[in-house]
Amino acid sequence: MNRLYHDSEDWVAQGRCRAYDPEIFFPVSTTGIGRADTERALEVCGGCTVRRECLRWALRAGEADGVWGGTTPEERRYMRRELAPAV
Repeated sequence: MNRLYHDSEDWVAQGRCRAYDPEIFFPVSTTGIGRADTERALEVCGGCTVRRECLRWALRAGEADGVWGGTTPEERRYMRRELAPAV
């Protein structure tokens, strides 16, 4: 069962990533030598039941590094720009 976690971080214990080396989720880059780790991390996230909760947390926290919720830092920067209110 996948419940929605709001302000709680209970979802963290459910993350599929917990069974993998954390270093793959923080590659040196998303291209070049870090590309393989980035692709592997995205695969792991793809099958995770708490992916949405993870992404929400990363966006709220302004997480600038690593793969979170199946997104790269570049993708999250784009999402934050799209979600930002127009000034």
